[in-house]
Amino acid sequence: MSKKHLFALIVWSAALTATGAVADVAQNPADADRPSAAAQSEAEDAAIRRVLTEFRTIRVPLSRAMEIAERLHDGSKTADISFELANPPVYRVRTMRNGNVWENAIDANTGSVTGKELASSLKELDRDDLAKMTALKWSKQEMSDAVQVAERAAAGSALAGGLVRQEGKLNFVVVVASGDHLKEVMLEPPKVGKQSASQR
Repeated sequence: MSKKHLFALIVWSAALTATGAVADVAQNPADADRPSAAAQSEAEDAAIRRVLTEFRTIRVPLSRAMEIAERLHDGSKTADISFELANPPVYRVRTMRNGNVWENAIDANTGSVTGKELASSLKELDRDDLAKMTALKWSKQEMSDAVQVAERAAAGSALAGGLVRQEGKLNFVVVVASGDHLKEVMLEPPKVGKQSASQR
């Protein structure tokens, strides 16, 4: 999955949760050249504005939501997290430890755990998710580290993060709300103490 695709999914998953709309995720890439591309772009801009407006009102930062989720299972690491427009708005967090994966919703205003926890094992994941979780297990960098670096690099507050495969490598991707924009920061896990970030 490309980082552009991940970015679009984060924005649309949040926007669609709020509107109750249904999207055809398996859209043919050639459809992007049709006249409706302008309308789609407008709809995407409106979705981003809606996400940013709601995100500015919440009280719990993403880093705190990760801490809350990780404390539910001692020693677990955050694999991915995203802000979702809902009533109330939540962070959807997946954590992992020793082959187990948990998904929780953390209320973005109170920090309380809402809804039912979903539990699974690494064996139940698809090949792509399994590769990401395995890479995270052996990575010296954690999602919390990536979020801190990304927030500094993009001068804003993170609203989503995860691992993405690009050009055969797994990197952290963090989406940051900065002013009136969403910025994506790609972080290559450190090599012998080095860290690099690229921002788009």
